[in-house]
Amino acid sequence: MLAQLASIDTWIFDLDNTLYPARADLFARIDARMTAYVARRLGVDPQEAWRIQKDYFHRHGTTLTGLMAEHGVDPHEFLADVHDVEMDVLEKDAPLAAALARLPGRKLVFTNGDKPYALKVLDRLGLGDSFEAIHDIHAMDLVPKPHPSAYAGLCAAFGIDPHRALFVEDMARNLTPAKAIGMTTVWVDNGSEQGPEAARDHIDFIVRDLASWLNHILEAA
Repeated sequence: MLAQLASIDTWIFDLDNTLYPARADLFARIDARMTAYVARRLGVDPQEAWRIQKDYFHRHGTTLTGLMAEHGVDPHEFLADVHDVEMDVLEKDAPLAAALARLPGRKLVFTNGDKPYALKVLDRLGLGDSFEAIHDIHAMDLVPKPHPSAYAGLCAAFGIDPHRALFVEDMARNLTPAKAIGMTTVWVDNGSEQGPEAARDHIDFIVRDLASWLNHILEAA
């Protein structure tokens, strides 16, 4: 184990485009369903729906949060609709499962999605037994990453000392609040959609392939 990570006892992972590569393009299917939902709900054409969807995503953290705040959308209805996608683009990831099993300490999933969807993704990846728990959007009281309350709630729920925790994310902006409370931060830079923020000084490690990086730190003297 790398010396600078020897004190880590809690390993926290985002789900989408982190535990599977962005090139799988699963989220594109969810993205398309979100656009269609916005178009139906607001009575706008697909182009305007896409513009609104992305505006809410960047200003509120998620499209859902914007729809709830500005249009009173039922989160359960929205999540059930947009997560109703085929997952045939995902494959079992035995190297990642093996690397996660070797990590010392607790392992958690921290996602702006909901638990039923996360469980389906993890099962498809062969990671169903890799994590102690899933902290989802409902556990966050529907206030998503990168809002600081989401991170405080995670730490409170599981008794996490953030100075002994590491958080892995594909959205660089979602690492900012984690770093602010003392977490070690890992950005999976694999081509997923990012916001307009350019700063990267809150990131401790930048990786391209999660399984390879985990194996590297585990094998490092």
